[in-house]
Amino acid sequence: MFDKVCVVLLITFAKILTGVRLIWRGCEPLEKQRIYYANHSSHADFVLIWSALPKRIRENTRAIAAADYWTKTPIHRFMIHKMFNAVLVDRNAKTINPLKPVFEALKDGYSIIIFPEGTRNKEDNLLPFKAGIYLLAKENPDIEIVPIWLDNLKRVMPKGHFIPLPFLCALTVGNAVKLKEGETKQEFLDRLRDELIAVNQDG
Repeated sequence: MFDKVCVVLLITFAKILTGVRLIWRGCEPLEKQRIYYANHSSHADFVLIWSALPKRIRENTRAIAAADYWTKTPIHRFMIHKMFNAVLVDRNAKTINPLKPVFEALKDGYSIIIFPEGTRNKEDNLLPFKAGIYLLAKENPDIEIVPIWLDNLKRVMPKGHFIPLPFLCALTVGNAVKLKEGETKQEFLDRLRDELIAVNQDG
C-alpha cells in the first residue's frame, strides 16, 4: 500500500514540476506490447516516460535500469523494485548475458522502456546505438518498437543533482517500426536512430 501511495505522489510531483505529458504524434496509446526507446540524458528519463504513460499502459510497462546505480542505497532499491518494478541490467556482467532479464520481461508480456545509447549523453547529438535493442527486436519480431524524444531533461535533472529542477519538459512519440526481413544489425540501428532524430525535428 505504501509503495502505491509513493507512486501516485511521484507521478503527481513529476507532472506539476515539468508539465510532463506524452504527445502521441506518430502512433496511438494502445494497450499492446511495445518496446519504447528514447534518448538518454539523466536518471530521471525513464521516470518521466513511465509517469507520463496512461495508467492502463504504465501498469504493464517496465523500464530497463542500470543495477549499479539503482541498487546503491535503500531508497534507490525501494524506488526501483517497489515503485517502478523496473528490470535491472548489470552493465558489468562478465559471465552472463546482461539482457537476460529483459528477454524474460518481454516473454512475460511486458512492454519495456530502453535507452539504446547505453549511457547518459551529455551532448545534443545522439550517441551510436548499442546492439541490445537489435537483439531484442530479432528475438521478438512482432513487437512494435516506438521512439520517444525527451526534450529539456538535461535541464530538469542535471548531472550531479538528486532533486529535479522545475522546467517544462516535452515527450514526443514517433512512428512504430519493426525489424525488416533481411535487415542487418547496423541498418536497423541506423534506422532506429534516424526515426528518433526525426521525432525531434518534426516536433
